Amino acid sequence: MDNFPTFYDPDQIGTLFYPDYAAIAAEAYATNLPPASEDRQNVHLVIIDMQVDFCHENGSLYVPGSGPDIQRVIEFIYKHAERITNITCSLDSHLPHQIFHPAWWADEAGNHPDPFTMITYDDIKAGKWRPLVAPVQSTNYVKKLEQEAKKTLTIWPYHVMIGSMGNALDPELFSAILWHSLARKTQPTWLTKGTVPLTEHYSIIQPEVAVPNHPMGGKNKHFLDTLADADAIIIAGEAESHCVLETVEDLVEEFSAQPDTLQKIYFLKDCTSPVLHPDVDFHAIALERFAEFEKQGVNFMESTAELPF
Repeated sequence: MDNFPTFYDPDQIGTLFYPDYAAIAAEAYATNLPPASEDRQNVHLVIIDMQVDFCHENGSLYVPGSGPDIQRVIEFIYKHAERITNITCSLDSHLPHQIFHPAWWADEAGNHPDPFTMITYDDIKAGKWRPLVAPVQSTNYVKKLEQEAKKTLTIWPYHVMIGSMGNALDPELFSAILWHSLARKTQPTWLTKGTVPLTEHYSIIQPEVAVPNHPMGGKNKHFLDTLADADAIIIAGEAESHCVLETVEDLVEEFSAQPDTLQKIYFLKDCTSPVLHPDVDFHAIALERFAEFEKQGVNFMESTAELPF
């Protein structure tokens, strides 16, 4: 597709507005694109957490660079609409009381930690920080996180709260998803993650530490099977350093015994940006891991390049 829909306005990316559903639908119907069910190749586009709180400057956990990232994703969709069979959008979704939010913790004076505070198992043992909710489970979680996931618990600002506008997809991106769905007669998938209070959930595949007996506390086997059935998997989203990196990490681990599956993953490297932290260079960490994934077969490409499959 050479021309963008007339309703598309890149200047609206990063702003809040009501999309004109009737106009979007009318232009989608007028494309006369073939239905996705007729595709010879199953091409699955996975868009990770391109939500208001991450992608708007007034969002509570804004990722610098996410606005241009969204523009490139949108224009990728319009350019390759006839090739994209399915689109899955993940939605990071949180509650006020979760282990990575300030309300869960306090110091000796009863003060909650500031956002971006790092809490270690040694901090808890020394009494520097104490969990106000589920103290035994919380302490065990931080210990497991360090031992199993090799991470330190990060306290984040309240973000993507369920029921808030910050949880929504950027409206201009949503317009593109709706247009594609109607033009190709294919249902988009909305994948919600992050509602389990006692664990972090960066990856769209599984939480950082499994929570047995919780319906969202383990690996999303159904979604993995869906991706395994695709002929090509294209990945974009925010933030490069956390939810995107952890997702690709999980996919590489899951499919490491299937080199053919890894080789059908295509990462749009110009459609993602890292969280900026005052002390940690998350971007450098992500790039180091991406280089390792590339050696294992994952493809990294620009969104403006021609599709190589």
